[in-house]
Amino acid sequence: MQQTLQTALQYHQSGRLSEAEALYRELLRKQPDNARVLHLLGLVAYQRGDFAAAVAEIGRAIALQPGDADFHNNLAVALRAQGQTLRAIESYRRALQLTPGDADVHKNLGNALYAAGKLEEAATSYREAVRIAPQQPDILAGLGGVLADLGQTGEAEQLYRRALAVEGADPDLHNGLANVLSQVGRLEEAMACYRQVLRLQPGYPAAARRLGWLLQEAGQVEAAVACHREAVHHDPGDGVAHYNLGNALHDLGRFDEAVASYREALRVNPGDADAHNNLGNVLRELGRIGEAIACYRTALALDPDMHHARVHLLHQCQHACEWHALDALAEEVHALVREVPEARMPPFALLATPGTTAAEQRLCAEHWVAGQYGSTRPAFTFGRTARPKIRLGYLSADFHEHATAYLIAEMLELHDAGRFEVSAYSYGPDDGSAMRQRLKQAFHVFEDIRQLTVEQSAAKIHADGIDILVDLKGYTAHTRSQILAFRPAPVQVNFLGYPGTMGAGFVDYLIGDAVVTPPAQAEHYTERLALMPHTYQPNDRKRPIAAMPTRAECGLPEGAFVFCGFNQTFKILPAVFDVWMRVLREVPDSVLWLLQGNPLAETNLLREAAARGVDAGRLVFAPRLPLAQHLARQGLADLLLDTLPYNAHTTASDALWAGVPVVTCMGETFAGRVAGSLLQAAGLPELVTHTLPDYADLARRLALQPGELAGIKARLRVNRDRTPLFDTERFTRNIETLYARMWSGWLENRTPELIRLDP
Repeated sequence: MQQTLQTALQYHQSGRLSEAEALYRELLRKQPDNARVLHLLGLVAYQRGDFAAAVAEIGRAIALQPGDADFHNNLAVALRAQGQTLRAIESYRRALQLTPGDADVHKNLGNALYAAGKLEEAATSYREAVRIAPQQPDILAGLGGVLADLGQTGEAEQLYRRALAVEGADPDLHNGLANVLSQVGRLEEAMACYRQVLRLQPGYPAAARRLGWLLQEAGQVEAAVACHREAVHHDPGDGVAHYNLGNALHDLGRFDEAVASYREALRVNPGDADAHNNLGNVLRELGRIGEAIACYRTALALDPDMHHARVHLLHQCQHACEWHALDALAEEVHALVREVPEARMPPFALLATPGTTAAEQRLCAEHWVAGQYGSTRPAFTFGRTARPKIRLGYLSADFHEHATAYLIAEMLELHDAGRFEVSAYSYGPDDGSAMRQRLKQAFHVFEDIRQLTVEQSAAKIHADGIDILVDLKGYTAHTRSQILAFRPAPVQVNFLGYPGTMGAGFVDYLIGDAVVTPPAQAEHYTERLALMPHTYQPNDRKRPIAAMPTRAECGLPEGAFVFCGFNQTFKILPAVFDVWMRVLREVPDSVLWLLQGNPLAETNLLREAAARGVDAGRLVFAPRLPLAQHLARQGLADLLLDTLPYNAHTTASDALWAGVPVVTCMGETFAGRVAGSLLQAAGLPELVTHTLPDYADLARRLALQPGELAGIKARLRVNRDRTPLFDTERFTRNIETLYARMWSGWLENRTPELIRLDP
């Protein structure tokens, strides 16, 4: 008997489990009540992964010999493997009643309590284990992990460092310490620890994944991609690693690769709502709007509380001109803004949402700031000493071929170098264009901060001594508005790029005018209003216009009256489209010339036109062209029809520069009042209406009374270079006066207040 048992134990220890089991069963045939052999047979079953059999065999052993602590401990191990954590806790506690001085059992109980979410009790068990075995690294690490989760990060760090003093080559210990350091924001130290993990154990997926995430947060996205690729290489079944890789590739603009990574993440975890949402985001960037919409709908089906997916769905339905559920979606979004602060909707999408109000836009922005930047604190101090020149800094991702650049280039060139030192802080792409080179020459200093983190960017701006930091992005695409949350400059300004409030205490002024931001509406802006005397929008008189093509070359009928609607498709909403179709029906031989957006929008608009009794052939779609060619063909239009609640902005000033009048309807918000501001500054206030019926009547009248329209065009042509809209020199001097008043207010330690320049 003894010899058979010894042989069985040798087989067991060497991994020859079938042979060991056969001998154990032979012994049990002779001694059915041999508790030790039953226990050993249970361990064989455990090692084979048959946890139910392990629980049964060890349970039989305990029934025969209830006073053996090892039996209870190993039963608990098998129960945990079977997912019966609460029963495992009971077994560990029974083992400790029998051997209260066993550090490993205290550790195992701590592990089980931790898995059950009983963190305080787990910490008590780990502490007892540490008391008994103060130098055992895995016990120290166990206590460190649970204390980190309890927020006791200082003691957790000490425990990991004690463990590393004993076992410095253990990658798990370095990984645990890195997690704690990351938790408390000591990111450089955390990254060094993760790198040590990967030196000790190349391909350690959790460390590669976490290091990649930290590198991405630090703006080192290429390095992050390398880490994420290492993680997925060593663990292709790690859906989170594929998801993180997709995020990093998205940040780099490598959209096709990002799609592939998100699809891999969803192959592993098809129920991951975040992955569906982010796949939708990158498909949106690729112009695959229909697929993006499907992704957002799937994300919401999986997680109805994924509120940002709901607003993305709404916005992309607008881009696609898919209107059948638009009002219901819009009302859901409005309700979330009003009633669910933690929903934190992206503010830009709300600007064009049907039924939007200025009050809701402010509320939305405030909720967004609280969620995105609530933990960011001002990091710098300033003196109040005057110097010969005011240092202006312009912050943007759009210093290249972009609508903002088309507006602002000449103003930047005309800044008074005797009064201002003007710097650019650019975090967008260098497209190598003539516009990029022109802008670089317009500034005293042009800083490319793409490789800096938001915190490093803020430190750079502060170190450069910028007095007034002007943000040209707000909450538009690819923004890094968090830079302003660190308060790198004493005066910070929201200008031009975002037609609304940023809802943030760290932005002092919003530059507007009395039309887009009437003083009576100041309560809807967290910034103080700084009002230009004519219009808030600068213009570039150097915008080139190529030779005008023929109507035939643009697909336009020769004798038709051409209404033009060159806004992006997300601005075209049913109420305005109803007006457009009514006008087409009432103006014979007229066509509507639209800018080509995405194929889905074109299909939907043609269908919607037919549903309103307008032949689809009367809608003509213009492909996108470089600015000079676009401005040239625009001259073929007779009248530009504006949108609501989000007006034409650069599109309106482009039309006026090309000699095409614009008919607008004044909205309730900044975004819906821009065309009205531009028309008044162009000396054409009669083209501003205040209701959609009046808007329709004016558009129809001008189309049917060619003499009146010809007079307006002649006035626009003659006065174009005389009116304030295109007087860039005057605009620049006025905005410099605003800047000077902002700066004097700071020097005199006055609270920011309304600034208004009279015409």
